[in-house]
Amino acid sequence: MPVVDVQPDELRKLTGHEDKSDDEFKDDLFALGLEFEGVTDDGAFQLEFGPDRLDRLSVEGVARSLRYQYGDARGVAVPNTNDPDWTIVVDESVPEERPYVTGAVVRGVDLDDPALESLIQLQEKLHATMGRKRAKGAIGIHDLTMLKGDVLSEDASGNSITYKGIEPDGDTFVALDSNDEWTPEEVLEQHATGQKYADLVRGYDRYPAIYDEIGLFSFPPVINGRRTEVTTNSRDLFVELTGTDQWTIDRMCNIICYALAARGATIESVEVEYEGGTVVKPDLEVETKHVSHDRIETILGIELEMDEVIDLFERSGLDANAELGDVSESSDGEVVYEVSVPPYRVDVLSPLDLVDDVGRAYGFGDLEPRYPNVGTVGERHERSRLEDAARTSLVGLGFEDLLNFHMISEEENYERMGIEPGSEVLGGGEPASITEPYSEDYTMLRSWVLPSLTMVLENNTHRAYPQDIAEIGHVAHRDDSENTRVAESRHVAAALARYDATYEDAKSRLTVLCRDFGVELETPAIEHPSFIPGRTAAVVIDGENVGVIGELHPRVIVEHDLELPVAAFEFELSALK
Repeated sequence: MPVVDVQPDELRKLTGHEDKSDDEFKDDLFALGLEFEGVTDDGAFQLEFGPDRLDRLSVEGVARSLRYQYGDARGVAVPNTNDPDWTIVVDESVPEERPYVTGAVVRGVDLDDPALESLIQLQEKLHATMGRKRAKGAIGIHDLTMLKGDVLSEDASGNSITYKGIEPDGDTFVALDSNDEWTPEEVLEQHATGQKYADLVRGYDRYPAIYDEIGLFSFPPVINGRRTEVTTNSRDLFVELTGTDQWTIDRMCNIICYALAARGATIESVEVEYEGGTVVKPDLEVETKHVSHDRIETILGIELEMDEVIDLFERSGLDANAELGDVSESSDGEVVYEVSVPPYRVDVLSPLDLVDDVGRAYGFGDLEPRYPNVGTVGERHERSRLEDAARTSLVGLGFEDLLNFHMISEEENYERMGIEPGSEVLGGGEPASITEPYSEDYTMLRSWVLPSLTMVLENNTHRAYPQDIAEIGHVAHRDDSENTRVAESRHVAAALARYDATYEDAKSRLTVLCRDFGVELETPAIEHPSFIPGRTAAVVIDGENVGVIGELHPRVIVEHDLELPVAAFEFELSALK
């Protein structure tokens, strides 16, 4: 989950609630679903966000949500945009791997130090989430006064810049945090930022570049030029985004424009001139979604008047107009709301997202729990009983019980563990991938639990040893024989990180665990790329091969920056029945 630093004094300034204490803000932020994680050295709140509300990745977005919560703002707000004076010309030489561009001109922004820090943080967080670490979308923000636009033509007014492709050893420019004139290829080889993002463009025949009349000033998605660097003295900005998906960079641009508009800036459109025609950006179109009144009441478990629902929508920053047909009768007499969604809300994809907004505006803490109107009362599932019993045994064996995310990245699940997707070993199943993940850190459902445990060990090298950890959790992989094309199960995994951890340490605990459940354990030798050859065995329970046990391979240990040996095992929970 992304963690964002938010200064409480900036919240007071942007919400207009100067009298709010830090504790009151914490309570209000929790009601919005923002988890307080601590305070930085300079007093900023560290807030953990759900990956859906990317419009809150800045103090401006958080303040906007608070203003709606306080009732200081209502309904959809779309900033006015001035007519375009600048054009981005997309040259035919642009690399086909990165063909899309969008942008906006922002005038009259007041960039004091907190505002500039917030803008930089928002840029970085959008890169990490929607931008897939700049692979899908990259943002460049420039001081407009340092740009000199080309004249479009003799009979046309306005200025233009050009998005094109250039040779790796083509024109030179001075990159940010540098004093040297370098070609794009030299930037990738010698600049720290260039080295970090070199893989994004290394395979291109031509590199993406943006020019004004003076010359090259931006090398997306790697780095901007020093000439157009934004400072606290900058008042007019040029925002450009390039990427592999037009929808993504358009929504990233909208979030930036709303954040700067909250600082009093004026948004000015730009024209993007493609070979096939010209479009005007930013795209601030309001979308429309529908949800029925009955669905809202059924999911939230409360009865609401029609006017009350509309009020709750408006307090969420949405619009639902009952008088002009936004509330209509369906063929069976069911009331349906037509809801207007502002352009910065990239998370509203289905009616359930609208119901969530209504519930949060109502106050989830104000919902009263009640038994459903059915003839029986639920009880614990047999699988849950088995899981609790196994967890109790693991804790009794000295393991610390963990609960990790079921989602993970393919790099963590496969590459860092030394296995190939689709291989026949435990954890090697074809990935159950997320089609449109919000973050590169969570692109698939994990196919085994051990990568999650090694990540925990990696993040806790500063803690005392020994570290004996275990988890019983959900795993999944692609299986076309299933109705859902995904096979799901629950695995038991445990790891012992200590200076003397051996295969025998892991097996002794696994043996006791199996004895607790009255099942027969065998451990014939096998090979698994995550474990040391000769110190690895299959976990065979009651004659069925259900897992693996062994000592982690040195390659895996080094990859996770661990300085001690790790012995581990993992197997299917259902084998303990």
